[in-house]
Amino acid sequence: MTREGMPGRLLSALVGIVLAASSIAAALVLRDRSAPEAPTAPVASPAPPRGHRFPAPPAGAVVFARQLGSDALALGVVPRRRRLLLQASVLAPQGGGAAGLDLAFAVQGATRSASFCGAGCYRATVPTSGRPHAVEVRVRGAAPSSARWRVALPAAWPPRGAAALVARAARAWRSLHSLTFRETLASDSRHSLTSTWRVQAPDRLAYQVSHGTAGVVVGGRRWDRAAGATRWLESPQTPVTQPRPFWVAAVDAHVLGEGTVRGRPAWRISFFDPRTPAWFTVLVDRRNFRTLDLRMVTTAHFMHHVYGSFDRAAPIRPPR
Repeated sequence: MTREGMPGRLLSALVGIVLAASSIAAALVLRDRSAPEAPTAPVASPAPPRGHRFPAPPAGAVVFARQLGSDALALGVVPRRRRLLLQASVLAPQGGGAAGLDLAFAVQGATRSASFCGAGCYRATVPTSGRPHAVEVRVRGAAPSSARWRVALPAAWPPRGAAALVARAARAWRSLHSLTFRETLASDSRHSLTSTWRVQAPDRLAYQVSHGTAGVVVGGRRWDRAAGATRWLESPQTPVTQPRPFWVAAVDAHVLGEGTVRGRPAWRISFFDPRTPAWFTVLVDRRNFRTLDLRMVTTAHFMHHVYGSFDRAAPIRPPR
């Protein structure tokens, strides 16, 4: 799967992050399937294995997601009259849903064992009295898949829908001339990398990985420099369209709350992207709809971005 100007899959489920450092940068950078050598920006995960259905949240769910060792764990909460429909989605690092787990939900002192609803899908309905404040997800299985995860529910329940806010945030992305961001990308609790990025309209990118690998994309050309090297290697590049949001589509978007991010009033919004597929939580500036912070959870990909220098990033030019 690809999208205009932005490749849609990382190579090999971030396998490179577990290998030698010299190969990590190649796995961390998005690639277009028609031009596998071309980096753009970090985002999506490999598709589930053929024949495996992705455990997407139920329609109308308020969604939450987190890393659980090398697994991805998500919760979908559907408000219903005097009860909650709850679904946990557990993704194994190899792709597809994790099976064989003993999973239960606890709400307001009531505990219900979850029923298996497909690969990586565990579901139950729990009765409620008044406004529920939290859901505890209890997972028992082989390490590191055992956990108790307490998920605080929004103070406004059911929460406000945020489809229009996410659409405004996407338009704000596309209206930018430039920005920077700092990324932390992990495949499990032991393997992660940090990198810094600059993005400039209409087709320029530059990145620096913490271990020293760097790259520059300008239109139809790109330059790569290995860690410890001084020479840049030039090659062809499928042009990219930037800036663009990191999600492809957004369903079940809800406002989880409001707060302040680096002095800026912001909404905290969660949604599911069925086309990546992945769960997102974003902090969106209430004044100008710019995305200030983003977290993405999907198969073996746990990504955190912090954005800044909107329309003030240093120009991106071919390296000398």
